[in-house]
Amino acid sequence: MSKDEYQKLVKRMSPKEPKFRNALVAFLVGGSIGFLGEVIVNILMNSFGLARVDSYAWLAFILILLATFMTAIGKFDNLVSKAKCGLIIPTTGFAHSIQSAALDYKKDGFVTGIGSNVFKLAGSVILYGIVSAFLLVLLKVVIYG
Repeated sequence: MSKDEYQKLVKRMSPKEPKFRNALVAFLVGGSIGFLGEVIVNILMNSFGLARVDSYAWLAFILILLATFMTAIGKFDNLVSKAKCGLIIPTTGFAHSIQSAALDYKKDGFVTGIGSNVFKLAGSVILYGIVSAFLLVLLKVVIYG
């Protein structure tokens, strides 16, 4: 059996992923997180008298805290397997990537384990986020002066 024949066999025998269903679930979960976030912001503004900007800062803190807690107790991956990208794309996914790397390397110590590996997954997000922000600001300056 040649390599091409084997690849065709693997492709034919592999279970098909329900892409539309996964996209719908991710959309609904991500939208629910956004809706819940707006509810939390409104509660913080109306019940605690915080300004909108401060409420959004507290919302980010709450989402990060929940994601790191769920990762620490080992439940976040189970939720992601059901919620797909709707849970991993927002702030919760970024917090999970940092927390899971810290948990994976905690046995190696603070400096060589956690310190050198905590941004293993999130480092590329930070790098390309900063580079793309710089390029977009540069483009804005060129276009608008």
